Amino acid sequence: MSEASLAPQIGDDLGDDIVLPFRTDRSGVIGRLVRLGPAIDTILSRHDMPVPIAQTLGEAVALTAMLGAALKFAGKLIVQTKTDGLLDFLVVNFEAGGRVRGYARYSRKRFAELAAAGAAIEQGMLLGKGHLAITIDQGGDMESYQGIVALEGESLVEAALTYFRQSEQLPTFLRLAVARHYMAGEGGRGGTWQWRAGGLMIQSLAGAGGSPQAPRPEGSDDAELQEERAEDWQRARILAATVEDHELLDPTLSPQHLLYRLFHEEGVRALPPAPVEAYCHCSREKVEAFLRSFGEESLADMREPDGSIGVTCEFCAAKYRFEPGEIA
Repeated sequence: MSEASLAPQIGDDLGDDIVLPFRTDRSGVIGRLVRLGPAIDTILSRHDMPVPIAQTLGEAVALTAMLGAALKFAGKLIVQTKTDGLLDFLVVNFEAGGRVRGYARYSRKRFAELAAAGAAIEQGMLLGKGHLAITIDQGGDMESYQGIVALEGESLVEAALTYFRQSEQLPTFLRLAVARHYMAGEGGRGGTWQWRAGGLMIQSLAGAGGSPQAPRPEGSDDAELQEERAEDWQRARILAATVEDHELLDPTLSPQHLLYRLFHEEGVRALPPAPVEAYCHCSREKVEAFLRSFGEESLADMREPDGSIGVTCEFCAAKYRFEPGEIA
């Protein structure tokens, strides 16, 4: 896989709905930058969710896309939370090739009560106590891997950093951003508000016992080498921490320019980008087959007064209606 140095003449803008892997020569870190436009707007706009709920789901989608883009096989990656919070269940599925979908379940009643009381609804309150699970499904007969960390009222980013610390044992920096942007129409008229999401993650390979840095200088000892690597990581982390939310989301700032702005002193190099797109597996045929797996007693509980059955896909909000007698 070829690399490209991000010099001042950076080239064509990669645009939205991509994950851009990169590495730095000087500090020896690897990283991924995600930029989502139409894909995240499609996922979040399908449901009438309060802004804090949509932002949390958007962060989960951005995180899942960053992690899923690193899959080296035709498998799946699933990020899921289950808690006692207002947002008691959240799941995002990523399939090889960049296809992603997500769903968030929350208590409308509890949310409305807090909003009416003027309470500040932070992400830690939304998620509450429970767990975050990240599952890698390699497909076929291959063994699946799952890492689980406790959620104790912290944000999704904080929980993800705990996962990286416990499961991968690599020093990690992570930032995620989600917001609605006003996109003007042609001629500056007829604009709309659209969701955008972005994220930046860097990791130090030195923590895994190896490093892409230059060979160890003759005469240097392990203590000096470890101190040098720690300084390299600290410098790269400080640079990464200067990124602001608006930079991760700005459609006029290309991903390449953002990486160069942050890490040009580190000799940043980009790898080929991975595309991201919103998808859903649902179809009328699949829903019908699912309904036919139930007995008549269960179907009777699902029927409307006129005998019809209505089903709404939790992921894409597509509605399917089956007339009386169609499902028997």
